[in-house]
Amino acid sequence: MNKISVIIPVLNEADNILNLLTHLKDNATRKNLAEIIVVDGGSTDSSQDIVNRIIANSSDLFKQIYSKKGRAKQMNAGAQEATGNILYFLHADSFPPKNYDRLIINEIKKGNAAGCFKMQFNHRHWWLYLVSWFTQFSWRACRGGDQSQFVTKQLFNEIGGFDERFIIYEDNDFINKLYARKEFTVIQETLISSSRAYIKNGIWKLQYHFLMIYIKKWFGASAEELHSYYKQHITT
Repeated sequence: MNKISVIIPVLNEADNILNLLTHLKDNATRKNLAEIIVVDGGSTDSSQDIVNRIIANSSDLFKQIYSKKGRAKQMNAGAQEATGNILYFLHADSFPPKNYDRLIINEIKKGNAAGCFKMQFNHRHWWLYLVSWFTQFSWRACRGGDQSQFVTKQLFNEIGGFDERFIIYEDNDFINKLYARKEFTVIQETLISSSRAYIKNGIWKLQYHFLMIYIKKWFGASAEELHSYYKQHITT
């Protein structure tokens, strides 16, 4: 029987994590979920306490584990803990559609071993609306970690998981590997993702720097070079 392990890397997400975990529980069928794993990378706010309170009320569904900081490291740690045969990696500020569990399992049954949802930002700026609109297509350039990623555990292990050298761009590196194997599909239901990084940095400024990171990687920049550029130009 197909079971989904939801894996959420977290660092100082006290403002979001309760709403997200409640959303995940309320919009899925319990029998389809192996567990929802929060992987904390060293939060200094109340994130860990909030998750522990949720676990106290639903210990059969939620788990919290601890990892070194870094989404790649945190997601790999979550995958090692997971008992489901399907891994679903989700950012802490992204909310998948109703019945996300059934939608993912249906794709697995069709033979699609990996994929994501199309996405909509929670901001109505025309550029973010346009960027979101393009996520419905299967083109590689339209992909990103904000859309979430599901993958069978078998395929995840075959690929070798996330490359922990990447402090940023780890999602894109992983997606590249899936596309290289022609193992990716886009579910035509909408995930809502936060635009907070665009608001904090400025929409045009952040889009420019994301483009530069994409270009630098295309021309062979190392994981360290990408991270250095990110730290220099982007506020988290």
